[in-house]
Amino acid sequence: MFDTEMAVGNICFGESSIYPTYFNGPGGCYGLSPAVPLLGSRERRLKKGDLVFIDMGCGVDGYHTDKTMTYMFGSSLPDEAVEEHKKCVDIQNKIASMLKPGAIPACIYKDIMDSLDEKFLENFMGFGKRRVKFLGHGIGLQVDEMPVIAEGFNEPLKEGMVLALEPKKGIEKVGMVGIENTFIVTGQGGKCITGDNPGLIPLY
Repeated sequence: MFDTEMAVGNICFGESSIYPTYFNGPGGCYGLSPAVPLLGSRERRLKKGDLVFIDMGCGVDGYHTDKTMTYMFGSSLPDEAVEEHKKCVDIQNKIASMLKPGAIPACIYKDIMDSLDEKFLENFMGFGKRRVKFLGHGIGLQVDEMPVIAEGFNEPLKEGMVLALEPKKGIEKVGMVGIENTFIVTGQGGKCITGDNPGLIPLY
């Protein structure tokens, strides 16, 4: 949502990360209550085999960044979940390569969405009925700014704009796989300023 400031972020374990909330993003969380949905749950504790999903905004030189990292606690995730995660990382990298001055966000969105098969699109950018219709968003003084990688955003990108890209996919009984990083628009494509680890880091 416009005018959002993130105080902590979204931290959750396992299927909690696909639980529906009011938050306008792919991930969810059981939360403490309907009024505090994104800060974890007193009821859902970390256990072996969990996907750990952390979506955090951090400050850099007076501006926001946005990053999602995923971890595998105690054992690997099912092969299907790992493969879907890798596809999300590939999508992020493809979008990043398109973040050049003059590129149209709506065209980037259409190109990416048209390239995905119907099976993969099921629960892409959310889970069940709760799905979002964007692949990334501007970020800077606030967490959510213009432009958005979505339909209807037809103003061309400019050198130095900063966007967070977040292709993610909900997996039943597993959680939300995928990735998010923050990129600067350059003539060579998006320059990542939040690291290049692809996620699903094992914690054994």
